Amino acid sequence: MLLVALLVVHINQGSVELPLHVVANALFAPEDIIEHHTVRFLRLPRAVIGILAGGALAVSGVILQTITKNPLASASTLGIHAGTYFAVVFSTIFIPAMIPGQGLIVAFAGGILTALLVYGLAGGAAANPVKMVLAGMVVTIMFSSFTSVLQIFYENETAGLFLWGAGTLVQNDWGGVQFSLPFIIVGLCGVFFIASQLDIFRLGEDVASSLGQNVGRLRLISLLIAVFLTAVTVSVVGPIGFVGLIAPHLLKLIGFRSHYLLVAGSFIWGANVLLGADVLARIIDTSFSELPVGSITALIGAPWLIWLVLNKRNRQYGDKQTGVLAGSVRLPFSSRLLLPILVILLAGAIFIGLTAGNYGIQIADSISAVMGNGNEFLRNMIVNLRLPRLLVAALSGALLAVSGFVFQGVLRNPLADPSVIGITSGAGVGALLVIFSSLSAAFIPLGAFMGALAAFLVVMGLSYRAGFQPSLLALLGIGVSAFGSALIQIMVVQADMAVASALTWLSGSTYAKSWEALIDYLLWPMVILVPILYLQSKNLNVLSLGDETAKGLGLRVTRTRFEMALVASLLAAASVAAVGTISFVGLIAPHVARMFLGPGHKYLLPCSALLGAFFLVVADILSRTLLVPKEIPSGILVALMGAPYFLWLMYKSSLPKVN
Repeated sequence: MLLVALLVVHINQGSVELPLHVVANALFAPEDIIEHHTVRFLRLPRAVIGILAGGALAVSGVILQTITKNPLASASTLGIHAGTYFAVVFSTIFIPAMIPGQGLIVAFAGGILTALLVYGLAGGAAANPVKMVLAGMVVTIMFSSFTSVLQIFYENETAGLFLWGAGTLVQNDWGGVQFSLPFIIVGLCGVFFIASQLDIFRLGEDVASSLGQNVGRLRLISLLIAVFLTAVTVSVVGPIGFVGLIAPHLLKLIGFRSHYLLVAGSFIWGANVLLGADVLARIIDTSFSELPVGSITALIGAPWLIWLVLNKRNRQYGDKQTGVLAGSVRLPFSSRLLLPILVILLAGAIFIGLTAGNYGIQIADSISAVMGNGNEFLRNMIVNLRLPRLLVAALSGALLAVSGFVFQGVLRNPLADPSVIGITSGAGVGALLVIFSSLSAAFIPLGAFMGALAAFLVVMGLSYRAGFQPSLLALLGIGVSAFGSALIQIMVVQADMAVASALTWLSGSTYAKSWEALIDYLLWPMVILVPILYLQSKNLNVLSLGDETAKGLGLRVTRTRFEMALVASLLAAASVAAVGTISFVGLIAPHVARMFLGPGHKYLLPCSALLGAFFLVVADILSRTLLVPKEIPSGILVALMGAPYFLWLMYKSSLPKVN
C-alpha cells in the first residue's frame, strides 16, 4: 500500500502539474498528446526504475549481511559501489563503444574485484564487522580517488557522469527498465533458489556443514548474485548507497527471519526507500533541477547507520577491537635524532619543490634567479607561486597530523582522523555553504570553523553515548562523514559548479595557494593552537590508561577530552579552509610516528606534525610534476598513497600470529 501511494505521488511530481485524471488516462487510456507522453515516457519509467533499483539493492544487502554475518554490510559500506562506479567510468573513457551488456560485464567485474579485496583484507570468514566496514571505507576512498582523477583529466568524456555518480533516477525512455528488468529477475530467481540454504547458513557454518552444505560454494554464489544485482543498478542509475542497509533491517525489526520473506519484503521496502527518497528530493528542490537521489538516501541512511551502531553496541561489535595497529620499526639511530632528520627531510622536500617545474628540477637556475642574478620570471615564480603553496601544503599537513594525533588520543581510537570521524566533511559543508550563499570569500574560514564545530559536537555527543569505545567510534564517524558528504554533493550539484573544479576542491588541492591563504588560514593556528596542544599532550598518555585510572590520577577526563578535541577540530577546519578536504594525513602521520618512537614518547606530537607536513609537501610536488602540464589534486595523491598503506596495515593485522 505504501509503495502504491508513493508511486502515485511520484508520477504526479514534475515541473508541470498534471491533474490526477490526466495521469489516470495516460496510464489506462493513452492518447497521442504531450501530457500523456510525459507520463508514459518520462515519469513512469523513472518510477519503475526506482522500484527495480531500490529492490535490487535491498536484496543485495540481505545477501551480504547474511554471508558476512555483518549487520552493517551493504554494497555501499563494503565499497562495492565504488568499484563498480570506477569500472563504468573507466570503460566510458577508454572503451566508449561498448554496448550496454558489455558495460554491465565491466561493472560486474569491478564489483567482484572490490568485494574480494575487502573480504580478504578484513580477514575473510573470520573478519569482525568493524574491520570489514573499515576496509570497505578505505577501498571506497581509494577507488573514489581513481575515479576523480579520470573525471578531472577526461572532463569532456565523462560529462554528465557527476550527477549520475551521485545516483539519479532520471530516465528519458524505457531503455533503462528494459535493460535492467531481465537481469534483476534472473538475480531474484537465483536468490530464491538458495534462500533455504541461507536460512541454514545463518545458524552457523558448523551447523550448515554438518547438514551437508558446501559453505564455501554457497558464500561464493551468494557474493556473485549480490554483486551482480549491484552492478545492474549502478550501470543504470549510478551508485546509490544505504538502501541495502536500511531495507533489510526494517524487515528484521518487524521480526522476519526466513530468507524467502526477507528477500520479498526487502525488495518492497527497498523500492519504498528509493522512491520515497526521490519524492523527497523533488520536494526539497522545488525547481526540479535534479538533486542526486543517492545523496538523499545517504542523508537518511547515515543516521540509520549511527542508530544501528548505538543500538547494537553491546551485542554485536561494541567490545571488539579494530586490530589495526602501527607496529614498530627499530631505528638505526637514537630517537632524539629523528626530529632533526625530519626537519632536514622537510626542508629538502621544500627546496626540491621550489626548483621543480615544467622543465624538471632546475637547481642552479633557481638559486641564481632567487639571488637576483638570473631570470626575473623564474624568481617571481619561485617566490610568489611555488613557495607559498609549498608552505601552505606543509602547514596544512602539519595541522591535519596534529589534529589526527589528538583525536586518536582523546577518543582512544587508533583509527580516529578528522576525515574519518566527519570533522573535515563538516568543515567542507560549512565552507561550501558560504560559497553557495554567494557571501564574500572572507567568510569561508568562518563557515569551515562553524561546520567543523557542529560535526565536533555531534561526534563528541555520540562518542559519550558509545562510551568512547574505539570500534564504535570508527563506525559512528563513517556515518557522520557520509552525512556531511551527502550535503556537499547536493550543494555542488545545486550550485552548478564545474565538475573538474568541484572535484578538485572536494579532493583537496594546494593549487595556486597564495601568501594570503598561508597567513589568514594557517599561520595563527600553528602559532597559537599547536603549542597549547603540545603543552597538554602529556594528558593523552594519561587518557590512554583508561577513564577510571585517569580520574584516579586527578585528571578531569570529560573536560580534558572535550577541550583538546575542540582545538583539534579547529586545526582541521583551518586546513579545510585553506586546501579543501584531504583524507589520511591525520591518520597515517601519527601511525608512522608511533612506529618510530613508540606509543608514549614525548616527541610524538612534533614528529607527527613534521611527517604530515612532509607527506603533503611531497604530494604537492608530485601533483604538478607527474603529468605536466596537467595537475592532480594533492588530496587525491595523498589518498592514493595513504589507502594502500592503511589496507596493508589491515592485511598485516589479519594475519595469524606466530608464536
